[in-house]
Amino acid sequence: MNECGTVQAICLSEEKGTVKTAVQRSVLEADQGFAGDAHAGDGHRQISLLAADDVEAMRAKGLPDLAPGAFGENLVVAGVDLAALGLGSRLAIGADAVLEISQRGKVCHSRCAIYHRTGDCIMPRNGVFARVVEGGVVACGDPVRVDCPVPVKVFQAVVLTIFDKGSRGERVDTAGPAVAGLLEKGLGAHIYGTEILPDDRDLIAARLAHFSNGHSIDLVVAVGGTGFAPRDVTPEAVAAVAERLTPGLDEAMRAASRTSTPHAILSRSVSGVRGSTQLVSLPGSERAASENLLAILPALGHGLAKLRGDGSDCAAPKANRLQVLAEGS
Repeated sequence: MNECGTVQAICLSEEKGTVKTAVQRSVLEADQGFAGDAHAGDGHRQISLLAADDVEAMRAKGLPDLAPGAFGENLVVAGVDLAALGLGSRLAIGADAVLEISQRGKVCHSRCAIYHRTGDCIMPRNGVFARVVEGGVVACGDPVRVDCPVPVKVFQAVVLTIFDKGSRGERVDTAGPAVAGLLEKGLGAHIYGTEILPDDRDLIAARLAHFSNGHSIDLVVAVGGTGFAPRDVTPEAVAAVAERLTPGLDEAMRAASRTSTPHAILSRSVSGVRGSTQLVSLPGSERAASENLLAILPALGHGLAKLRGDGSDCAAPKANRLQVLAEGS
């Protein structure tokens, strides 16, 4: 895929919460955003984008004079299907700049003036956010190419390894990469990010919340810190962040590991849902983490699809149910 479009508008503002003003050109700074824009910084939402077709649809709803920047967007892009691009997709803009999509959609905590006029606002559902991978001068009319596309339908996952010595660089993490590999192979997931964190309850909870707060991440897996040791606090961090617990996953993992070791019953792993993101905690050893994850992978994809809003029947196909009954008789 090398879809090509154009920059239709560039919009900047000096203060947050204000309508952006269109300019002909500006400079994208690596890992920051547009120079002088109020939303520039080292976060993951450095640039906001809207598709030109979505803006035109709003004009047709009774806002014919809708100006670029009215939704707080930095870039209006024509000719690129932004709705088809998942997290991790990259956009090459102009001669040098490269963006990486980091979030889809955004929760609006207050209704904007456009919503009050039309009963709708496109940024919460159609807005795309990105970080600047490579900087450069960008001008209206510049080409926009889609590089390294990640389809929206692919599940997006983050793996957090909870490991004091690993976070200090004193020990190599093998469990995290093993879990990431299983998610890619067994779930077809795109690994949006990996991090190694110390056994710090507040920090773990903060990272779990970060990736499950409208970030468009389907699954966050925390590997390590689930045992009886005083610094094993991952279950408490997950429980503090989760809005709904999913105990069936934990029961299945402990049951699977118990066939290998009686120590499986000492696992305090907790899983749950926050928003539309599934949170799972796994043991810290590579073998145990892989064994636990393999136990839930057959059902995990269906659960993630449900969190995305899939309305299909939860029951197994009839033929499969009959086969299970026959094998059990």
